[in-house]
Amino acid sequence: MERETEGFILYLATERGLSAAYQLSVRQSLDALAAWMAKRKLVLADLGTHELSAFLSERKGEGLIASSLRITTVHLKVFFRWLAARGKLPMDPAEPLISPRPDHTLPETIHASEVVTMLESIDPARPLGRRDRAILELFYASGLRLSELCNARLEHVDFEESFIRVTGKGNKTRIVPIGGKAKEALESYLHHERPTLVKKRTGSHVFLSVRGGALSPDRVREVVQERAAAAGIDHNVYPHLLRHSFATHLLEGGADLRVIQELLGHADISTTQIYTHVDAARLKSIHKQFHPRG
Repeated sequence: MERETEGFILYLATERGLSAAYQLSVRQSLDALAAWMAKRKLVLADLGTHELSAFLSERKGEGLIASSLRITTVHLKVFFRWLAARGKLPMDPAEPLISPRPDHTLPETIHASEVVTMLESIDPARPLGRRDRAILELFYASGLRLSELCNARLEHVDFEESFIRVTGKGNKTRIVPIGGKAKEALESYLHHERPTLVKKRTGSHVFLSVRGGALSPDRVREVVQERAAAAGIDHNVYPHLLRHSFATHLLEGGADLRVIQELLGHADISTTQIYTHVDAARLKSIHKQFHPRG
């Protein structure tokens, strides 16, 4: 199992060009299956649909939520399809597996007024103020994923056209507009603060740490949380919350769902449609609050 897992991860990286984050997610699913097999002294040749269903049932019993269970099922399907296609197994035991229905938990958002409060609370004259303001502005104005922001490089930014080029899931590149306020904040950071962070071995990443290296995802999460707390926002604020809010506020403003899909870099419109549920939930809440017979 270990050898086949390594071979499959190598295939995902070299032939499919999938991200390190996706590779890690797949590895976690396959490592969990390997641990389950080891407890029962099973090898790959012993696995049929019944055994894989039992593994998934046990994962569900351990508290794995429906969305995570769906992801694990997909990982099993692509792994065993790969094994069968290469003649490592006589048949694909995962093919009959049925993925759990997706849960309909609505993505969290933050009110536009809270975003403004958070952004305007950052003093650009304070250390790292310009950098942190540019980070938050870009998350909210462009709906970037955390990895996309961390990997952004100077050569990816076009100030003349007000666009940034990012590479998202599946190594897919897209062009995303930078809003006026985000552009101002980014230019201010690049002209006045980034040069003070540059060290001898600094690369071309847009956002730098105090040591001159690229900011890590964990540090960016901390920056967002710290700035939200400093602005007096008492609930959890994180990068993906700003991405959700970007999409929701665009929809509320009348943007077409297909445009939002393109801006977010979703491969399938069904992924973007969750934001229509957010908007519908908001309308129902307003109706219930203000209508005399709501």
